[in-house]
Amino acid sequence: MAEALATTDPRTADGAAPGAAAADFTVAATETDVAVTADGVEILRYVVRPNTAPEEAPKPYLYPLRFLDGGEAAVRRPWDHRWHTGLQFTWSHVADQNFWGGPTFSREAGYEQKDNLGRMVHQGFAEQPADGREAVFDETLEWIDSRGQHWFDEHRIHRVHSLDTERGIWSVDLTTTLTNVSGETLPMGSPTTAGREQAGYTGWFWRGPRSWTGARVRSATGLEGDEAVMGTVADWIALSSEHDGIDGGGTILAFAGSSAAEHEGRTLELPPIRWFVRTGVFAVVSPSPAFYEEIHLPHRGTLTLNHRYVFVARVLDDAELAALGQEFAL
Repeated sequence: MAEALATTDPRTADGAAPGAAAADFTVAATETDVAVTADGVEILRYVVRPNTAPEEAPKPYLYPLRFLDGGEAAVRRPWDHRWHTGLQFTWSHVADQNFWGGPTFSREAGYEQKDNLGRMVHQGFAEQPADGREAVFDETLEWIDSRGQHWFDEHRIHRVHSLDTERGIWSVDLTTTLTNVSGETLPMGSPTTAGREQAGYTGWFWRGPRSWTGARVRSATGLEGDEAVMGTVADWIALSSEHDGIDGGGTILAFAGSSAAEHEGRTLELPPIRWFVRTGVFAVVSPSPAFYEEIHLPHRGTLTLNHRYVFVARVLDDAELAALGQEFAL
């Protein structure tokens, strides 16, 4: 899986953009988390054994996230949605289970807090994450439902790469393969598939700091604004905002990437990845693999998702953003 990623990546062999000054990431790992530092800034911490309440559906997460200038790029446990944390893999509707956190939506009752919260459990890394031009977390996990049943095996790879201190850029690729081991076909949806309009959030989900409320949203298709982009298909979308605490601002470029599913050697048809994005009340982004339509994954079927997030320590204009969208395209 890591080799397949490299073939679609415009980076050079050392992880830098052509012509860019290459630099190393520094990695520090403990039993509970892995911290990655670049140019003197801890840009991310991957918490694999979180101290998370059961009602928030415990799972590994990336938090804190920072731009190279130290500007905050995420928030954890905001007062409005305690289960929102940095950048994390979620799934709100899997049959009768919620692997996202908080209440579950249904057409009949709206949002209800139920005893149906599952968890994603870190099992280990293939290799200890180490310093270098790339920082790779090659991880296995198990998804356990609220009844203690083992529903999914997951192979997840984070690849932190493309550190460019001159341009203030770093990037992370998020590739994951889920294998259904539940013994039956599992419907995998979102609040929208359950009846709530324009609430297709599921999959990899980013929650921004309060300073990013009202952030400017732009799409590869030329659309602008969260309402215009919501539910659309686009290769990438970008959010830009100013920071609190320090001068300047940043841009986050998120790539939809791809989704693919197989069962017994047969390729399964999947809905397109659509964008869930809001900035009016708070800033959130998710390339949703099940926005308007459920995915029905058979027992022993696999679902693979591949996304990329690029963090730029500057507010980009439209021309700069279009160029970066081409440079980092998946």
